Parts: sequence; structure tokens; C-alpha cells
Amino acid sequence: MTQTPYPYGTPDHPRLAVRGEAHLEFDPETARVGITVSARGKDRRTTLNDLTRRNTTVLELAHTYGQAIEKLETGTLSVTPELTRSGRDEKIRAYHGHVHITAVLNDFTALGEFTTRVADLDMTRIDGPWWALRPDSPAHGEARRQAVREAVQRAREYADAVGARLAALVELADLGAENATPAMPTAAGGHAHARGFGGPAAEPALALDLEPQRQTVHAQVNARFTMTPPAL
Repeated sequence: MTQTPYPYGTPDHPRLAVRGEAHLEFDPETARVGITVSARGKDRRTTLNDLTRRNTTVLELAHTYGQAIEKLETGTLSVTPELTRSGRDEKIRAYHGHVHITAVLNDFTALGEFTTRVADLDMTRIDGPWWALRPDSPAHGEARRQAVREAVQRAREYADAVGARLAALVELADLGAENATPAMPTAAGGHAHARGFGGPAAEPALALDLEPQRQTVHAQVNARFTMTPPAL
């Protein structure tokens, strides 16, 4: 097919350029929470042992939820000495240990219980949840199809306004704006409630009732058509 030298068409074959957009809402498919396990002590080995034990407790708890947790990843590990404020002999006052864990859940019924149980662990902090759609979610395809349909409908309305009809599709350009923006953290994620290992057993905390945050998917497309000569 030979490309016309007239980018804006001709009187016999006018061109029409429009943009189609879609803004659709969908229920989230996953929820991500960040977990920080901490330990502090005057002895490095004791601090590391406490950190290891608490990290194992979190991981074992997560494994009891089976397929409800589809991803469990350990991020950074740090054990940092804290020096005394006075003196130049590098005397160590204490050691601080941290392990960062990320859990992605697909069962929102289990999410409230899991976050509550993690927050109830000693020296453990939890942040989130951050709701999201999967990259391959059908929601993205639906938004793109809706954007194309909107572009065709808009082009038909413009052509009809000048007494013409759409003749052919010349170009359909994806702007790459179909992915949803990750949701900002909500107040659902809580900080840890510390309790001593040697103290009496506390009553189990009630599971948080977390309401999933609907996700907005955006799609944009540029479309160019030729149309029949207008009846001006």
C-alpha cells in the first residue's frame, strides 16, 4: 500500500484523528505488606540470635497460610553497632538488628488475621497493605479495549457532525498508559505490639477487618481514520 503524501488527507479522503480513553475500576487481586523484625542488645551474638529467632517465627507463621501467601521474600538484613556518645575509643553501647520481609497475599480473608498476628509479635513492625492488580490481569486488556471503542465512537460522532462516514482505520497508536498506579499505603497496616517473651500469654488479638481498595486502570490510544467526503 502506497502511503499518501498528504498527512492530513485530501478533500476526497479526509483524515480524522481522535484519542480514546478509559478509566475503569476493578477489585484488587493482591495485597502486599512489609514486615520489619528487630532486635537490640549489648552483645552482638545475643542480638543476632534474637533476630534469627524472631525472623524464623515470622516465616513459620507465614508458611501456615499456604497458598494464601503467594510470595514471601526477605529483603535486607542489617546488624549495626551503636557507639557511645562520648569518648574516642569506639566503645560499643549496643547492637541493632533488622530484617525486612515482604509478603504478597491473594486471600483477603486471611489478610486481616495475618497482619494482626504479625503485629502482635515481639519487636516486629508491619506496614501496608498496598493493594494492586497483577501485571497480566485481564483488567488491563479490558481497559485497552474500552479505550479503542471510545476512540471509534468519538470518530463516528465527529464524522457524523459534518455529514460523513468513517471509511477506514489508518493508525492505532498505544500510548503505553494502561497500567494502574500502585495504591498509596492505607491506614490498614499497623505497627507491632511488643510483648515480653517471659511474660504471661496475652489474649489473641482480634483480626483486622480490612476493606480492599479498588484499583483504577487507565488506558489511552490515538486513532486515525479516513472518512467519506463531508456534506458541507
